[in-house]
Amino acid sequence: MNTNYANTNSKKTFKEKLTQYFQKFNGSENVSTSQNKMVLLSTFLLIMLGLYFFSVFHNDFEVFNAMQAQSAIGLTFITISSFLFFYKVLFFAYTAYNFYKYKPIASVSDKELPTCTVIVPAYNEGKQVWETLISLSKSNYPKEKIQLLAIDDGSLDDTWDWIKNAKKQLGDTLEIYKQPKNKGKRHALYRGFNLGTGDIFVTVDSDSIVTEDTLRNLVSPFIVDEKCGAVAGNIRVLNNKKEMLPKMLDVSFVMSFEFVRSAESNLNSVLCTPGALAAYRRSAVFKCLPEWIEQKFMGQPSDIGEDRAMTNMILKQGEHVLFQSNAVAYTNVPEEYLGLYKMFIRWGRSNVRESLEMAKYVFTDFREGNKTGTRLLFISQFAELIMSFPFMLFMLFFVLVHPLLFFGSTLVSILVLSTFSLIFYTNRHKSTQGFWAYSYSILYTFGLFWITPYAIATANKRGWLTR
Repeated sequence: MNTNYANTNSKKTFKEKLTQYFQKFNGSENVSTSQNKMVLLSTFLLIMLGLYFFSVFHNDFEVFNAMQAQSAIGLTFITISSFLFFYKVLFFAYTAYNFYKYKPIASVSDKELPTCTVIVPAYNEGKQVWETLISLSKSNYPKEKIQLLAIDDGSLDDTWDWIKNAKKQLGDTLEIYKQPKNKGKRHALYRGFNLGTGDIFVTVDSDSIVTEDTLRNLVSPFIVDEKCGAVAGNIRVLNNKKEMLPKMLDVSFVMSFEFVRSAESNLNSVLCTPGALAAYRRSAVFKCLPEWIEQKFMGQPSDIGEDRAMTNMILKQGEHVLFQSNAVAYTNVPEEYLGLYKMFIRWGRSNVRESLEMAKYVFTDFREGNKTGTRLLFISQFAELIMSFPFMLFMLFFVLVHPLLFFGSTLVSILVLSTFSLIFYTNRHKSTQGFWAYSYSILYTFGLFWITPYAIATANKRGWLTR
């Protein structure tokens, strides 16, 4: 470990360091490589080519549907597809309405803020865990009300050295612990929950950086809403300065958090609090902690999806789960396709498992008040799982029967849907990076379409994959 470098770096003010990190988001240090320019150019050339093919072959689409309608299987599929299409349109309108109604809860006063335990589990993060802990220590939160825990989950690199370096710099404001061996993130968090003394638990990934107001904004809903059991933070991409995949994922994250989770929050039913930044009421955690740490799927211990599982168990208690768009964490994401699809497989398997768990209670009287919104969210998500195999088979059949029409109609759909993402991102963050929405949609449609069916087929498999 380069101690001199760490000490020199620590002499910079937190504001200067954070500015260096976040300049990449406003474009002042945005380095557009020739490869990135080529990808964006290729994206728009593909879309133009798709528009051309659709204009030439769109009449064949009616013929194709007529042919399929002549068979019972084809007619059934068209009927179901049409129903789902109109359902998705209506559900999108419903989501947009709830997004419009959403407002983040403003920070309460220092006096009202609850005691808070921040848990940072780390495994093979190296210097990044030091950056995370320093950013947390600079939070605009009453020092006497915050407990900061760093837990090394048996790292094999110099992570523990960086944690000790942070301890040396921060002193008694940081407590550090080391697991005797790598047992997984869930067990590291479990230790933190049992060591924590705060009324609110906050979990932060060891590759994330928070802003000064993140913690106080994240925990304020627990004071305003006595039924609030958990809060999801707003996640942005940290390492999107050069590589194209992080640029694409930043646009995707903005849609996923600032649009979808905002709408879910208006229904008091955010379905997943992200591991990168989330907060939980202490009493809600301990009600489900034994079940959470012992959770199994098809007889195997669950070593993934600890965030989604905790959220699900808190929703089941009848508690509200909210989203705070003003509580921001910037986190690292994969920069290569291999890491990306492994991350998505892990998320997909967790989604399958927790959707099955949610099906057990969502149609019961699990909480007071209106539950229709929660049920609609579940139905929409579960329908995507159920239809993933049929749609994949239909897509492959479409490719074989009329590849140019498939190519054209798919790219037209991407143009329409991604334009909404572009407008939303640009309006929220005043950045041209929203154009990466088109490239991401093409990548996902043609390069990641298999993720959900594969995740369903292998939902019983264990492993973090990206470690």
